[in-house]
Parts: sequence; structure tokens; C-alpha cells
Amino acid sequence: MAGHAAEAAGHGIDLVPIVVLLGAAVLAVPLFKRLSLGSVLGYLAAGLLLGPSGIALISDPQSILTTAELGVVMFLFIIGLEMEPAKLWALRRQIFGLGVLQVGCCGVLLTGVGVLLGFEPIVAFIFGMGFVMTSTAIVMQILGERGELSTPHGQRIVSILLLEDLAIVPLLALVAILAPASGSDDIDLITRVISIATPIGAVVLMIFLGQRIMNPFFGLLAASKLREVMTAGALLVVLGAALLFEASGLSMAMGAFLAGVLLSTSTFRRQIEADVEPFRGILLGLFFLAVGMTLDVGTVGQNWQIIGLSVGVYMVVKGVAIYGIARLLRSSHGEAMERAVLMGQGGEFAFVLYTTAAAAGIIDGPTNAIFTATVIVSMVLTPFLIIGLRFVTTQTNEPSMDGVEQANGLSGRILIIGFGRFGQIASQPLLAMRHSVSIIDNDTDMIRAAAQIGFKVYYGDGTRLDILRAAGAGTADLILVCTDQRNQTTHIAELLRDEFPLVRVMARSFDRAHAIELVRAGVEFQIREVFESALLFGGKAISLLGASEEDTAEVLEGVRGRDGQRFDRQLAGEDWRNLSQLLISNAQDQARESGVSVEKEAAESAAEQSTHPTSHG
Repeated sequence: MAGHAAEAAGHGIDLVPIVVLLGAAVLAVPLFKRLSLGSVLGYLAAGLLLGPSGIALISDPQSILTTAELGVVMFLFIIGLEMEPAKLWALRRQIFGLGVLQVGCCGVLLTGVGVLLGFEPIVAFIFGMGFVMTSTAIVMQILGERGELSTPHGQRIVSILLLEDLAIVPLLALVAILAPASGSDDIDLITRVISIATPIGAVVLMIFLGQRIMNPFFGLLAASKLREVMTAGALLVVLGAALLFEASGLSMAMGAFLAGVLLSTSTFRRQIEADVEPFRGILLGLFFLAVGMTLDVGTVGQNWQIIGLSVGVYMVVKGVAIYGIARLLRSSHGEAMERAVLMGQGGEFAFVLYTTAAAAGIIDGPTNAIFTATVIVSMVLTPFLIIGLRFVTTQTNEPSMDGVEQANGLSGRILIIGFGRFGQIASQPLLAMRHSVSIIDNDTDMIRAAAQIGFKVYYGDGTRLDILRAAGAGTADLILVCTDQRNQTTHIAELLRDEFPLVRVMARSFDRAHAIELVRAGVEFQIREVFESALLFGGKAISLLGASEEDTAEVLEGVRGRDGQRFDRQLAGEDWRNLSQLLISNAQDQARESGVSVEKEAAESAAEQSTHPTSHG
């Protein structure tokens, strides 16, 4: 069969490597996932088996690795799509504060370790800084599988990874400076200016294209109503941005990330993400396969002492430094431990740095092989260390799933997301009318407590699209978003608007500004969580002071009506400061209806207090 396949390859496309790689992926990854070892370890093991150190079905893993790096590029593009400029700006302190602190401290310590291991200072610096570059692919994959990319803990890790990706640019420039002098080391001023201006020009050009061209471009593609054209356009943007940055001497991954950030506010964001996601998944899996194939067991065997010592010492020193920095910045022990283990390995950018250093003559070929093998072994060990950490910290960090059923294949006509105090009360009229209701929440203790009083609540994170699909969002008639965190509620509303536009959505809002956010996110009905209760509270107050039931009802209805007028005008874009006259007029009219005379000065004073921007009404 192999002979026939080889003969067929001579007359056309060689399908043998493609079939072998796909077969290895679909067999190894589900097996390792079932064994709770994770998909990354499954890819790495399959790659090691197929590569030159295994059965050698793939003889040139380096060529596959070069192509598979596009998986990392697409992964960062998708991360960029979730990073709106405002959100990225909010992370600036973590990127340039926490990120610089971690890279700087780890770089100094690992360089010192390299010197102690017997390497020359320049070589030790290259070795250490390469190991500082954490594997973006491994960390992002693990965080994505856990659904932790949008959590505060995940955002801190993403910020550090972004800074590390940025750091590869000055490191490569430094390698060029540290390279042994050649016969022609006089570089004219024009060449130096061009080398500096080119990367800056690439960034400026990308920002211009993102702000002025990309959205109209996708609008034209969408008008064609051809899905394959939209997919081609999405790939063109990702690969074009990567090519532009690579040609400018920058990181391909950072080019794709910036393109994603610039498209994060586009109306086509979800469509673009859906188009790129399958390619991202396949290429990222291929990247892990290629890393496994690249591991040269022969080199490891010949240099096992220095490689084993380097892996152990580098991972321990880097992990201790990361843990210390996290604790210094007041992270919990559990979060610091997880970050240390998750980011304790070297990464794919180390391959670029070591190869460049070898080409510049700073390190020789055997040393490059040792450094590369050290990084790959650390990447292979990381999933095992995470599994070990999970067993150590499972009782303190992971919620118990005893008696909790995950959302899967739900089909209720009404879906309730969030079953706290608000959701529990909102569900009762629906259940009383015998409507078919599905309920999800991510608090396992609450789910078990609800089960004791007869409520069936499923475990699920409503901010994840796969969970929404499993909970039946696509077939529901009505969705009630009852979560108690403002950003979380808005994110869910935007997901529902983009992915399930035909489903009617109601949401619990935090205050007036949040209510406007939700309406603009496509919510059909929203209610501020304290508005009605506070209104009834005030109504009871005037009732105790002698108002009749009719007067109380009329006053409450008047307040609701006037609040609705102000809300509609704010929703239309009018500044809250311009609504004071409306409040004055409303207050005077209501007072006259009740037979009370109100001076204009008093009404203006009340209106000024009512429209104060810190009010949560």
C-alpha cells in the first residue's frame, strides 16, 4: 500500500503526509482527552511518534513547523477580535507593567543560570532570553479549553504573552548588534533610518487600513452573500497582516493580533471569527504535531546531562520568579502557582531567536540543537506539570461537580442564564404558567442548593458560545439574561445578538448607562435591577404618609412615564446634562396635579441632583 501511495504521489499531490497527520490527530487527541491528559499532549505524542525520532513517516518536520506557525498567527488574530481598543487600553498597565517586570526578572535570572552552567555571557543571554519567551500556543490552547481567556487571571496571562511577543523584535535587533563583526560593518545612515522607519510605517499602515478600509471591505464582501468569499476575505486579512509585519522585521503573530484588535468593533466580527476558527484549530494542532516531530531524541540522548539539567533548572528558576512576581503583586497563592506552572516552559519564539543567533555566528549548530531540544522538552513537560498541579490544588481551586449536570442538548422554550436572587424570582411566573424552561448557572453550590428545593439547574458559562448552543439558545423562543455582573451580561447579550439574531432577549441591567448598553446590544427588554423595587418602596412611603391607593398608583405611573421619556432621549444620544429642563417640567407638572405649588428654584435644585452622573438610577 505504501508503494502504491508513493507511486501515486509521483503523478500528483503527495497525500500520504496529509492523511497520516490527520489520522494521528483524530486518533491521539480524543484518546488523550479521554484520559484527561489534554489535547496538547496528544498532539505532541502523535508528532513524536510520526517524526524522525519515531517511525519516521514524516522526514522533514521543520517544513511542517514553518507552515504550522500560522496556527499561532490565527490564534492571536482571534484573541485580538475579543480585545476592543478600550479593553486593550485598560490592560496597558498589565502589558507594560507586569509583562516588562516578568520578562526582565526572568531574563536576568536565566542569563545568570546560563553563566553558571558554563556558557559564555552572550550565549547565556541568548539561551536565557529564548527560554523567557513562553509558548503562546500552549498557554492559549489550555486557557481556551478551560474558558479562562476572558477571566481576570486569563487576561493577566494574555497581557504577559503580548509583551513577550513584542519583546522578540528588540531581541532580534540585539542579536544583529551582538553578531561577530564582519568585513563590511559600516552601515550608512539611510539604511539605519530605513530599518527603524519600516516597522513604524507597517504599524501606521495597519492602523489606517483597519480604521478606514477593512470594515467597508467586508461590507462589500457581505453584499455578495457568498460565504466562501467572506472566508477568503478573513484569511486575506490575517495572512496579509502577518506578511506585512514579517516583511517589516516584526512578528507575524503581532501583525495578526493588531488586525484582530482593529476589527474587534466591526459589525462583521463574529462572522470573521467563525470563518477563521476552523483554520486556526487545524493549523494550531499541526503546530503541536510539528513540535513533537522536531524533538530530536538522538540529540537529547547524546547531550542528556546538559539538556536535563538545563530543563530542570530553567523551569524551576523561571517558575519561582513568576510565582514571586505574582505574589508581590498580590495574586493569590493558587493563581500564582498556576501561572508559574503554565508559563514555566520556553516557547516557539525561542526557535526564531536561536536560529537567528546561529545564522549570525553567535552560537554554533550543536549548541543551537541543544538549546532547541531544551525548549521542546520543556514544552512537552508542561501538560504533565499542569496535570500534577490539578491533583494538588483540585480541592481548593476547582469547584466540586458532585450532583451537578453540565448543559448539553437542552431544548426548553425559555432559557434562563443566571439563577441568583433575580433569576429565581423571574423564573417563578414562567414555571407557574407551565412553560418549558432551561436554566444554566456557573455556581455549583447554588445549583446544588436549587436542586434541594426542586429546581433543575445545569452547569454552564453563558459567556461561551459553545455553552449557549448546548443550552439550546439557537432553538429557544425567549432568553432571560439574569447574571449579576455588568460586563458579563453585556457580553452575553452581544453574543446572542450576533449568533442568534432571531431569538428575543430580556436582560437584567445594573443602572441606566448599562440599560442603554444592553438596548444597543440588541436586548428587546431590560429592567434595572433596583428600579421597580425602589419605586414600590417609595410608593409605600407616600401611602404610609396618607396617600390613597389611587393617588399612589397615579404617582408611580407618572414616575415610570417620565423615566421612560428621559431614557428614550438618552438612548437617542442626548447628553444627560440636557435633560434637566425635562425633569423640572415633569416635577412641576406632577406637583400641580397633586395640588402642591413648587418654586422653579427648588425644582432646578432637585433636577440637578437627579441628573448627577454618579447616580445609578
